[in-house]
Amino acid sequence: MHITRRNTKAIQVGGVKIGGGAPISVQSMTIPHPQDVKATVAQIQELEEAGCELIRVAVPDREAAEALPKIKARMTVPLIADIHFDHRLALQAAAVVDCVRINPGNIGPWWKMAEVVRAVTDHGIPLRLGINGGSLERPLLEKYGYPTAEALAESALNAVHALEDVGFTNLKVSVKASEVHMAVDAYWLFAHQSNYPLHIGITEAGTASTGAVKSAIGLGWLLAHGIGDTLRVSLAADPVEEVRVGFEILKSLELRHRGINVIACPTCGRVEIDVVRMANELEKRLGHIKTPLNVSVLGCVVNGIGEGKEADIGIAGGQGGGILFKKGKLVRKVRSEELMDTLIEEVERMAEEQGEADSRQENRDALPTSLGTPSPALPTVNRDLPVLPNR
Repeated sequence: MHITRRNTKAIQVGGVKIGGGAPISVQSMTIPHPQDVKATVAQIQELEEAGCELIRVAVPDREAAEALPKIKARMTVPLIADIHFDHRLALQAAAVVDCVRINPGNIGPWWKMAEVVRAVTDHGIPLRLGINGGSLERPLLEKYGYPTAEALAESALNAVHALEDVGFTNLKVSVKASEVHMAVDAYWLFAHQSNYPLHIGITEAGTASTGAVKSAIGLGWLLAHGIGDTLRVSLAADPVEEVRVGFEILKSLELRHRGINVIACPTCGRVEIDVVRMANELEKRLGHIKTPLNVSVLGCVVNGIGEGKEADIGIAGGQGGGILFKKGKLVRKVRSEELMDTLIEEVERMAEEQGEADSRQENRDALPTSLGTPSPALPTVNRDLPVLPNR
């Protein structure tokens, strides 16, 4: 697969560049009400440790807005305020946060949007236009009859054009839906008619397992076709899981290189060690490592080295013992009870050595420098583009 990223305008959210070829950033949201500063900050710290690069906090009321300075002072990644309905909360948040997210479908008349634009302009921060199917403007619902991909894309384009009319372009856009096909089509339609950076996601995707699958399919398709500059995997689960799944999606497409990639064989009658338990334990115990490494856990010695030849390091177990291998070559035999600890020690040593080497080179978190012969920047589908507002 050869991926050519969509060429988008670049914006800056705190210290994170979004669009313009920057690495696709992973973000999440906190669960506690911001008024509970202690709980909110605790979750933010967990997200930061997991590698989350932007964190969004819901601001449903004045108490939440008043808590933002205390929260912002205790975090290291950019803070985004999520605003619905009450534009006055956006005005208050703009003085504190690194980005404000509003939904044009529920923020009210244009003069309220204009006040928000003035506020974010005064404070030099971008705006995220968050469009979703549950809050489309009444005229669009009347036009299309119900939420559709075309309605989502048109809503986003209407808002973008209105902001451009007043000279505001410091923005990113999302057109989320919980139905995978609708979300993918909406993003595809918008991407063909605008070059603003896109925050991609399948909203209300579901539980940890179901939502991860839906997000991997929808976001994977978009990313494989070059669409997407930052993402959130929306799960009914611990937000840390959203970050983990987001990076796994990017790693599987080789769009980001971060942390451990565990290669584990499927169980079968030849397996002589508990591969499932060991693979899960490995992910948990090595979650702190940021250096990109492929680590293999295989269940039989006979085929272990051959099946794990693409791994940087790995183990293959058998009855009474196993082997440790690096880059497809046998290093030494290891007793069964020592396999996991031996592997973890070796991985940590390798990560430290490689981290030191990488610090002397270009950051490996950047986009791949060569992806072969590029594919078309955007896909084609079996239907014509709808007539949407256009410049």
